[in-house]
Amino acid sequence: MAFEDHQREVRDKFPALQQDQVFFDNAGGSQTLGTVIDSIKDYLSSTNVQLGASYAVGKKSTSAYRAGYQAAARYINADPDEIVFGPSTTQLLRNLSYALKFNPGDEIVVSRIDHEANIAPWVDLAERQNLILKWWKPTAGPNPEYAPNPKLTVDTLTPLISEKTRLVTCTHASNILGTITDVRAIADVAHSVGALVCVDGVAYAPHRRPNVKGLGVDFYCFSWYKVYGPHVSMLYGSWSAQTQLRSLGHFFNPSASLEDKLGLAGGSYELVQSIPRVVEYLNGKWRSIISHEGHLQGELLRYLRARAGEFTIHGEPEEDTSLRVATVSFSVDGWDSQAVVETVEKKTNYAFRWGTFYSDRLVRETLGLGKNGVVRVSMVHYNTLEEVRGLIRALQDLWLTIMASEP
Repeated sequence: MAFEDHQREVRDKFPALQQDQVFFDNAGGSQTLGTVIDSIKDYLSSTNVQLGASYAVGKKSTSAYRAGYQAAARYINADPDEIVFGPSTTQLLRNLSYALKFNPGDEIVVSRIDHEANIAPWVDLAERQNLILKWWKPTAGPNPEYAPNPKLTVDTLTPLISEKTRLVTCTHASNILGTITDVRAIADVAHSVGALVCVDGVAYAPHRRPNVKGLGVDFYCFSWYKVYGPHVSMLYGSWSAQTQLRSLGHFFNPSASLEDKLGLAGGSYELVQSIPRVVEYLNGKWRSIISHEGHLQGELLRYLRARAGEFTIHGEPEEDTSLRVATVSFSVDGWDSQAVVETVEKKTNYAFRWGTFYSDRLVRETLGLGKNGVVRVSMVHYNTLEEVRGLIRALQDLWLTIMASEP
């Protein structure tokens, strides 16, 4: 099959892509597969009943819900009793923080460059339980020419680790920088002193398949609505890590699984049961997805690097797919990020964003930018090279506008 035909076949599976809008805001939420939409409609039309009933429709509904758990667990290399669904990663991580119990004086290490969903619960936990909070600050990348490239590394983590460390948190890929963190190496360091590891995989999961056992993590969270599915999120907790959790559920309910402990009926039935449609779609596609996204990010990054005096890349500047995902953030010299996006939007049908994207500590403190933050272009596999080239042309026109406006 020709590449163009393959790309058309991919795009045909997403109803929203049939309209006149180019979606470059995928890190905020990807478009949804048509099969997922149909599955939700069918469930609500014929099996929208309470789970666990013994009548025929009740059994069908319960079976569909359980199939969602089984498919999601297999997808990340976990067991069904090691995952829980909820309304958002923010909520699931907050639930997790209330289920953990440490001793006064214990230490937790929290990344300074994460999405606030994986920061705020731990700052609050440290205050509630009188823990010592250690901030894990990033190092700059090895190339001084690209100083705005902060990374979480083992070298910056190791000095923070002690025999009193109980928890280490980090992002798998920054939702601003796109840079991939070596989670396996970090988990090994944390586990050497018996600490738990909690990873935010929201910005990673749309671009790679998480293997939680291979990563060696204790907790891992991401949102399916950013992975071509419904608006529901999922938290993994290893069976061994669950022994350190208390249940937040009703006293008369079982507490053997992560769903029992943390679910609080937060996973909508119609959404959970649609997850197998996402898994079926992604099965066998990851090699081609990574390759295609590598071309997309390469096209944009090469342009931005070539105009280094005009654009500043925030994050990994190289297009190597082992180093980054296709979320590219930058700023334009002398221009506010909001003005950049709104100027391009007035003349094109490109949908991308400006802001801090709930990574305010990263943007304001580490990158030293203002409240309007970065310009973020977040691409996924259904985007095309022609769309990226069109955006580049729009950025070229923007720069000409900037030059013409200068006295």
